[in-house]
This record gives sequence, structure tokens and C-alpha cells, in this order.
Amino acid sequence: MSLDQRNDTIRLMVLDGDGIGPEIVRGTLTVLDAVADRFGLQFSFDKLPIGFEALEREGTSFPEKIMAAVPKCDGIILGPVDHAAYPPAAEGGLNPSGELRKRLELYANIRPALSRPGFPPPCGKPVDLVVVRENTEGFYADRSMFLGNGEFMPTPDIAMSLRKITREGSTRIAIAAFELARRRPRKHLTAVHKANVLRIGDGLFLECCREVSKSYPDISYDEKIVDAMAALLIRDSSKFDVIVTTNMFGDILSDQASELSGSLGLAASLNAGKNSAVAQAQHGSAPDIAGQDIANPSSLIGSAAMLLGWLGERRSDERLNVAAEAIEHALNVVISVPEKRTRDLGGNIGTQAFSSFVAQALIDQC
Repeated sequence: MSLDQRNDTIRLMVLDGDGIGPEIVRGTLTVLDAVADRFGLQFSFDKLPIGFEALEREGTSFPEKIMAAVPKCDGIILGPVDHAAYPPAAEGGLNPSGELRKRLELYANIRPALSRPGFPPPCGKPVDLVVVRENTEGFYADRSMFLGNGEFMPTPDIAMSLRKITREGSTRIAIAAFELARRRPRKHLTAVHKANVLRIGDGLFLECCREVSKSYPDISYDEKIVDAMAALLIRDSSKFDVIVTTNMFGDILSDQASELSGSLGLAASLNAGKNSAVAQAQHGSAPDIAGQDIANPSSLIGSAAMLLGWLGERRSDERLNVAAEAIEHALNVVISVPEKRTRDLGGNIGTQAFSSFVAQALIDQC
């Protein structure tokens, strides 16, 4: 059903986060306002406090009213959070990103690494790949246990970490990756693993990828061991299209690929599940530069574009898909001009000025 048929407003929950979060969120909303004008869309931004702001005001960095508001929203824009600096969870220091991921079952973390025209990548060759990262399992301590933490110390001198890999989790992330590969021109998918050492866990992950591949004969499928993959990305990232892997490997390889494509500051990211999606910058909250209007908002702007694309597919609304592509094009236009770049890209433009340039590039598109 299209937006015209629904006569609906797109309601987006907006969570500023910590550090540079409020600044890059503000810049992103500037771009979305331009999108609304350009494509005749209607957005409603429902802002709620999280992070240190909420901790100070409400005693928790993730108030329960956020989850209560989720069913009323079509998507979420989440600024970066400084959860490592929060107090213990028992004292209200909950990780907003983790709470949303777990409670909304956002199992797919989709991270494109895309070179921008006029901004040569450090690797020397253009990069256009997507890392599809399993987002709910793996070695991360908050994703392996129903109750408790996946890391523990039997004695003061021994630290142990548990990793969880399930058939359900591996199968659904493989399906998500193959579906994405089917929509891309090269139709190539690489499963990345360490099954030569982690024979049981990564063996199960590979078994699921191979089984899913049988349903996608149109997709070229291969496999790489993770350490070899890290080297191959440096040698020639242009050879890869869609990469699917487990949680920790995907986290590391996506940051590597983003730097090789140009900059982590340009790297968009979408956390998606069956019914919900969160646009979230791939980078952190950078508290050392907060409040100075020098942060690059490109990552969150690109993440918001991914969210519109996700909504466009679900609603069968081509305007949202076109709007997502237009944001990407506007980013390309602005980044290609050295005088319009932020400091991390070699320019001297502030966060809000850069966002305004992107918004104007959107409006100027024919």
C-alpha cells in the first residue's frame, strides 16, 4: 500500500544520544525536511531523551516509555551513544542501542562501504560492497545469555567468554544477505568464517549459508576465512559485493571496509528486524569534539536514507525509494566539492553547514 493510499504521515522516533549525537541528528533532520519538500512526504519527528540526558532527568539512560512509543512509530533514528561511560545497569546505565536491538529483535546489521565520486578511496580502487552482520548472537557478552553476562571469571586470574551461534540466527541472516545480493547488479555473496578453528560454531554458520544458497541459484556464492578476508579487502575490495558473517567478524570487517572506501565518517548503517529498523551511524559518539559543530553527519544522513529505503520496500512506496537514492546522490554531490567537506574529510565546513549543503543539493535535483 502506498503512502498516497494510506494518506499517512511517516512517524520517526528521534533519539539524540550522547557526544556529537545531538549535532548530527539535527543535521540529519535538516536533510529529511528537504526530502519532505522535494518529494511531497510528511514526517513527524517524535524526540525522546536517552543516554546521559535521560540518566540525569529520569535515572536511566533508556526510559521504558521509549519501548512504549515504538508501536506508534514507523522507524527510529538513533544518535551515537557513549554507553561505555554509563554506570552499571543496576544503576540505570542501559545501552540504548543494545536495548533496541534485543527487544526489537534487530538481527541484521547492514553496513554499506561505498566510495564517493571525487573523493578517492585510500585503497586506490573504488569500493562498493555491503557487510551483512548477524546482530543478536556471537562473542558479544550481551548477546549470548538469556540471563546474566556472556563473560565471567571463575577465578581472579581467568576470564572466559561464551559465543552463541544458532541455526535460526544463521539461517535468517543468510537469507537477508542473499535477498540483498539478489537486488544488486553483481549478485555475488561471500560468507566469511573461521570454521577451520571454530569448527562447531562457524561450522554451523557455514552449514546454514550453504543450505540457503541452494534457494538462490542466481547468486554467485563463495566462502573466505576471516583472516584471509581481511587481507583480501586491503588488496582489492572491489572484488567483493555482499559479505555475510557472524557478529564480531562483521563488526571488524565493516569498519575496515568503510575506511578503505573513504572514511568511517561516511559509513551508513541500518539495524533491521522483521518489523522494526533503526538508522544508526556506524561510528561512536566522539565526546572529544562534541558541541564544536565540526562532526561529520554523513554517516547518520546515509543511515536515514537506508531507513527510508527499508520503509519504501515494506510500503511498496516508490517515493521513499527514490528519496533514499536522492539523499545518496546529494551526499555524493557535496562530498565531491573540497570546499564543502567537513574537517575529517580535509575541509573546514561545520556540521550544520554541511547538512544544509546536502539539503540544498536535494532541492536542486531535477
